[in-house]
Amino acid sequence: MVSDTTQEKSTPGFGEYFRKNIREYGLLIALVAIMLFFQVITGGVLFRPVNLTNLILQNSFIVIMALGMLLIIVAGHIDLSVGSIAAFIGGVSAIMLVKFGWHFSIVIPLCLIIGGLAGAAQGYWIAYQKIPAFIVTLAGMLVFRGLTYLVLSNRPLGPFPKDFGMLSTGFVPDFLSFTDPATSLIKNYLALILVLVLVGLAIYYGFRDRRRNDAHGTENEPYAFFLMQMGIISVVAVFLGYQLSTYRGLPNVLVIMGILIAIYTFITTRSTIGRRVYAMGGNEKAAKLSGINTERLTFLAFVNMGVLAALAGMIIAARLNSATPKAGVGIELDVIAACFIGGASASGGVGKITGAVIGAFIMGVMNNGMSIMGLSIDYQQLVKGLVLLLAVYFDVYNKRKG
Repeated sequence: MVSDTTQEKSTPGFGEYFRKNIREYGLLIALVAIMLFFQVITGGVLFRPVNLTNLILQNSFIVIMALGMLLIIVAGHIDLSVGSIAAFIGGVSAIMLVKFGWHFSIVIPLCLIIGGLAGAAQGYWIAYQKIPAFIVTLAGMLVFRGLTYLVLSNRPLGPFPKDFGMLSTGFVPDFLSFTDPATSLIKNYLALILVLVLVGLAIYYGFRDRRRNDAHGTENEPYAFFLMQMGIISVVAVFLGYQLSTYRGLPNVLVIMGILIAIYTFITTRSTIGRRVYAMGGNEKAAKLSGINTERLTFLAFVNMGVLAALAGMIIAARLNSATPKAGVGIELDVIAACFIGGASASGGVGKITGAVIGAFIMGVMNNGMSIMGLSIDYQQLVKGLVLLLAVYFDVYNKRKG
């Protein structure tokens, strides 16, 4: 039983709590505002089931690479080579699948290993030879792009076997069909039921964590704020789940994204290695003096980035149904921008997985919305650049105030 005094100490006021967490909640508000803006300006096209599905498919590889890039940025580094590694792995997978005729179950793990080796090749120079990551990965961007042209002989290669294409364009089959999909409004009951179950679990664990915090006297968010947050997230999740269920259900890449987001959230918030990455990014010398092997940690961060870039490269290739020499050009900028918009600090030591994911979707919604509006690529780049600049300024402004 917790006393009233403890409760008062552990629960700040609504306004105070929001100000302390403005970066995290401000991002979520910004994403919702941007989505509502484009929903209105596009005449309701943005929230249509087909467009929501396309939004997920088009941005899945950005989200996946942003998970690895966040760890790189938190560690105090940068990786400019991810787009080129993704293209290179896409080309290698095409050679294995189309020319050699290997089964996708062999190709996918092999390509992930090759991606890890590509990340290791860069991580070695950065971690153990102390060459700045900017220089090493800039060289890597050129090297792996050149290797992509060599592997593909400067021309596209495809199409891929149907099984491999399911990695990007497939959907989770509905095992719970209650009605005829041809006549029913809901085409995939499994998608809706899974979303309802996940929302229920989120609410359950939210209340459980709140009770635990109360029991230990740990600071809790205001109860009204907690209820409002749970309500908004639940409504949005159920709405999106319903929309997807009226089309083809849950895309395979959404499931992959969900699993990876859960794994990396656990790593960054609950694991020793995650805490060490943040410590190293905050102050590398202090981390080293406390016994953290900063070289190995940096090396592993780049290996991890290589593996995720490889997965993203295969998803891109599967979506296009061919590997192209120019695949992934400029993607590294969207990935880095997603992390910074999501609250990662350019000086390292700060950033959350949820922020990087929200940042990636902010970029994706803007791309999608501006494309629907018919804005040309030059205006799209202009808007994205200004949004990135504002996000970094917001980070710097908050630090000065703090």
